[in-house]
Amino acid sequence: MGIVVRVLVTAVALWISTLLVSGIELGGSSTAKKVGTLIVVAAIFGVINGVLRPIIKTVGCAVYVLTFGLVALIVNGLLFMLTSWVAGQLSLPFHVDNFWPTAVLGALIVAVVSWLIDLAIPKRFQ
Repeated sequence: MGIVVRVLVTAVALWISTLLVSGIELGGSSTAKKVGTLIVVAAIFGVINGVLRPIIKTVGCAVYVLTFGLVALIVNGLLFMLTSWVAGQLSLPFHVDNFWPTAVLGALIVAVVSWLIDLAIPKRFQ
């Protein structure tokens, strides 16, 4: 149940990022196709973050410490761009135009919105 909730929360956060950042595009001819695309992209984003983020944090530990964690904005933007690329390879209508500021802002919005939604969800569903 927790994984389903996590994917749905990320999908909502991705949708909000498409509304707020002009360089993040979500295609689709119907609402159902857009929702399906958001759910699949959220799953892709979750897998990419789950696999690559720990490796990057371990390898780049010193950089995180030296920049007081600000390098995380760059890493999050790059992972967001990678998600866009994977979505493109799977012919999903989700695209992030460029790294700065689109991907960085999009990743920041997804992180903040996900955190806010997580605060509102009871712990038994997470």
